[in-house]
Amino acid sequence: MGLLACPFCREMFEEGETKSCPVCGMALTKFENLPLSHDAVHDEGGVPLTPELEILPWTDLRRGKGPIAILALAGIVLFFLPWVRLTLPYIDAKSGFTLAHERIGWLWAAFAAWVVLVPTVLSRRSIIQLRGARVAAAFLSAIPAVAIGILLARPPHGGRIPVRYTWDWPLWAMLAVSLAAIVISVRLGGRADDIKVSRGTSKGQPVH
Repeated sequence: MGLLACPFCREMFEEGETKSCPVCGMALTKFENLPLSHDAVHDEGGVPLTPELEILPWTDLRRGKGPIAILALAGIVLFFLPWVRLTLPYIDAKSGFTLAHERIGWLWAAFAAWVVLVPTVLSRRSIIQLRGARVAAAFLSAIPAVAIGILLARPPHGGRIPVRYTWDWPLWAMLAVSLAAIVISVRLGGRADDIKVSRGTSKGQPVH
């Protein structure tokens, strides 16, 4: 006995069981006469794509992708806000950009890390790609925290002229953003055993 299938949802039935799909209402046709499904067309071997390999829309910012991108953009903004408030020998405020530009060149690493992190996560369009970027994202997220740690451990000091200053809130915010990005990065892509299917009769159902 042959198999019949709905040309829309691909639900299969035994021949003689019914003439139309009870869900879609479309007339059934022989299974072997159906064109390749969406998954088969996009896979050269003809094997349907597993959910973690499915290409997601550019606008899909779930599974840590959006939060990390937002944190990276916040880190870029914080780099240009005042990090240090000088009170002696003169009153001034210096941002991370100013410190990197004038005398502490290695602080550019923090800025570069945020800039690279944004396309690193936004360019990943499948769950497997997001999970594969965990190490890179965590490494980039950690660079600003390491830079600030070194700055706090070995703060700038004057020569013969005494220097007094206080660390401003954007510096601490940068550290907090970096630590938060690390935590999210190690879970980028989410769990592999909790994926919702976006097509077929199981659409919207979690795969465990």
